[in-house]
Amino acid sequence: MTYDPARYPMTSLLPQSGPMCLLDRLLEIGEDSAVTGVRIGRGGLFCRADGRVPAWVGLEYMAQTIAAWSGYHCLRRGEPIRVGLLLGTRRYDARLAAFEPDSMLTVRAEKLFEAANHMCVFECVIASDRELARARLNVLLPPDLTPYLKNDQESFA
Repeated sequence: MTYDPARYPMTSLLPQSGPMCLLDRLLEIGEDSAVTGVRIGRGGLFCRADGRVPAWVGLEYMAQTIAAWSGYHCLRRGEPIRVGLLLGTRRYDARLAAFEPDSMLTVRAEKLFEAANHMCVFECVIASDRELARARLNVLLPPDLTPYLKNDQESFA
């Protein structure tokens, strides 16, 4: 699928805004996958004093890549972007303690499974010149998040 950054800028694909929008660009988009680019900039939101970003932030890179995938497909259908929920991960395997400053990362998310209740499982990989982190993320991407945020049992009936 051809991605037009002029038509769908990264900031239009994500519910995050300002410094919480951690992705730099969408590199590839498919029916069930997306690849994004992240440059580890000095002074960014999660940068430590040495300019490195802790590897645990990779979970957010993965989640935002899934959000960009969802946002792209929503906008393409003429729908507003959906706010999703990261439900958890089965295992986050990082092969380093922190991402190095000025490095360029690619984040790949591929949908493995989608249930009727809008729960999805994505296989995600962060790489540069080699694989740096991998995880399977469980996310909820419903058309309307409101029933899931209400605090009464009748919302799910």
